[in-house]
Amino acid sequence: MSTDSTAALVKSPGAASDGPAEAGPSGRGPRSRSAAAYLRYVAGKLAGAAVSLFAVLVTSFFLFRMIPGDPVKHMTQGRPVSTEQLAAMRREFGLDLPLWQQFTDYCAKALTGDFGMSYQFRAPVIDKITEALPATLLLTGTAFVIYTVLGIWLGARSAWRGGRFGDRFGTAFALTLYSVPSFWLGLLLIVTLSVGVGPIPGIFPTGGMESGGQSGFAHVLDVAHHMVLPVLTLVAVEYARTLLVMRSSLLDEMGSDYLTTARAKGLRDDAVRRRHAVPNALLPTVTLLFVNLGNTVAGAILVETVFSWPGLGGLFYQALSVPDLPLVQGLFFLFAAAVILMNTLADVIYPLLDPRVGR
Repeated sequence: MSTDSTAALVKSPGAASDGPAEAGPSGRGPRSRSAAAYLRYVAGKLAGAAVSLFAVLVTSFFLFRMIPGDPVKHMTQGRPVSTEQLAAMRREFGLDLPLWQQFTDYCAKALTGDFGMSYQFRAPVIDKITEALPATLLLTGTAFVIYTVLGIWLGARSAWRGGRFGDRFGTAFALTLYSVPSFWLGLLLIVTLSVGVGPIPGIFPTGGMESGGQSGFAHVLDVAHHMVLPVLTLVAVEYARTLLVMRSSLLDEMGSDYLTTARAKGLRDDAVRRRHAVPNALLPTVTLLFVNLGNTVAGAILVETVFSWPGLGGLFYQALSVPDLPLVQGLFFLFAAAVILMNTLADVIYPLLDPRVGR
């Protein structure tokens, strides 16, 4: 057996031979049957996603109408308004219609991407979402890249050296951070690194995305300076989940025969870990990464609120305080849709990485 063939077996233990496939009774080979099964699997996942999206659409309409408070009275708070003017505003926003008619109108428009007009901003909901989306993607996207790389790297090293002091300390530290509420950690960072405590000076802004009055590279540095604390909060809370999943997956691979074969070939321990163990242990982590991508679009509502970050999370908090029903419904649907679509994409891709899935 050649060296290349041995390497292929090491990387893919239990793989089928590359010989010609025989056709079954129906005349179709195993490859065509496998493709048909995969297409049925994908169709089932897409149908499930469509049902889930519709359920979210219905839930978003009724859920937020249970919030106490009158949006019209809240918008006119502190101003003398007659009963006729209040009635006119309710007609303008469609709040005078029966609930069933509001629901059918909402569903019909939402299916075309129209989530109505924001009560407080007097602008289309989709426009307000488009304005706030880049800030959320910048913040949570940066945090996603950092905690993904950090979690996978530390998780792999922790599992490979399982039982040692570094593994025990790193796992305990990750579990502690994972159990800490993100808003509490954010407030703690503001107190210590923004306001300053004792000999520790306040070196970072307390909130916002920029100081204003700057352009060019100075503006980029200013935005990066404002991002440090919210990104640190998100990374500290979220990297632990990736670390723990990666560590658990790699521990399951540690006793596999293909790793023993790789060591018998004379490969160094680091090479065995990088080339063979980690790629196979990454499969469960892929699902987690896609879920995190969905949460990236949803944003970190609490973190954005604590740091006054002008993203979707801060916009959602503003909308809830009114309540601005069209804006709340649109944002809720976006958050849920992002998670559903990313989960579906993970389900679709997973069988391509591991053929045992979906059979």
